[in-house]
Amino acid sequence: MDLNFTAEQLEFRDQVRTWLEENRPPGLRPADAQGIREYDLAWQRTQWEGGWAGITWPSEYGGRGSTLAEQLIWYEEYAAHGLPSIDACFVGLSHAGPTLITRATPEQKSFHLPKILRGEVVWCQGFSEPEAGSDLASLRTRAEIDGDELVVTGQKVWTSFAASADYQELLVRTDASGTKHQGITWVVCDMRSPGIEVRPIRTMDGGAEFCEVFYDEVRVPLANVVGGLGNGWSVAMSTLAFERGTAFTASQVHLARIVEDLIDHARDHVGPDRRRPAIADDETARRLARARADVAALRAMTYAGICRSMQSDTPGPKGSMLKLHYSNLYKDVAALAMDIVGPEALRRGARHHGHDWVGNYLFAFSSSIGGGTSEIQRNIIGDRVLGLPR
Repeated sequence: MDLNFTAEQLEFRDQVRTWLEENRPPGLRPADAQGIREYDLAWQRTQWEGGWAGITWPSEYGGRGSTLAEQLIWYEEYAAHGLPSIDACFVGLSHAGPTLITRATPEQKSFHLPKILRGEVVWCQGFSEPEAGSDLASLRTRAEIDGDELVVTGQKVWTSFAASADYQELLVRTDASGTKHQGITWVVCDMRSPGIEVRPIRTMDGGAEFCEVFYDEVRVPLANVVGGLGNGWSVAMSTLAFERGTAFTASQVHLARIVEDLIDHARDHVGPDRRRPAIADDETARRLARARADVAALRAMTYAGICRSMQSDTPGPKGSMLKLHYSNLYKDVAALAMDIVGPEALRRGARHHGHDWVGNYLFAFSSSIGGGTSEIQRNIIGDRVLGLPR
């Protein structure tokens, strides 16, 4: 594994940095659902018009067709400019799009992929249910076949951006006669279909991006099935592999920036004793050094993952190691930030080095849940990476 960048890759970095500096969206991102949708779609259209949309997508599907090294450079510069790594376009670009590329029919690809890249639609994910979160295969939302349609009845929960989404990657049970991993089907659901009710969930960080979604005999064309009836578990694992692998690269790079900004803050502000800079405290300095070292380890793991991905079109189970380490580290860094910034972080609207430390702290807890809990990641690592007995 070569961690050095070539001259061509360094030139590519300069191109990315210059374009982002000249085209990054102005102003703060809105907090309301409709404002977020308009802001994020406009930014996606800007990337499309500039030739930077779908940095991870093959060129034959309208993407940039960049190498994995170039993708890493893009994510590093993207995070360095303070742009959100997860926005309303995330599911379409990093979940649904890559899944459709690898598993969908030509007709499904030609209809959906251009709309995602051009910033015309928002996607959401309908996987988790009240009693099927970590144990996703226990899902109960059912779909009865009626002619050339599926009739869907059930409930999903923790569906990000459902209130403003146009389409949903939806898992339903079309056959209950086999094991719980059998009889699941992955379908594209039009969120404007009759019978769908969306209820936003207010979270402790003040946001309402998560939603409950209820389906009351919602009709979905059989033509919207991806990967074939009953093959949804395999398709879903492809989706989650993208989420646990390359999709969070930007988030990992953003975490490295948070640590460096926190070190700068500790140098410039007094610590808990109110007499010296925070970094002069030995324990604070030790925790910051450990955070920086852990970020370096995460980056090395990311580079190693990218090298592995060069050998396969779909990220493998080792992506769970990245997901697990990132989730733990994010929570540790968020807690460290609160200790260093102190009560000042609680002041309404307070931002230091461009960060909302309280918001980061509260949101960090979701990192060990979304995309599969840390417990599930440990199971995957033990079973599929280490080959440990069940």
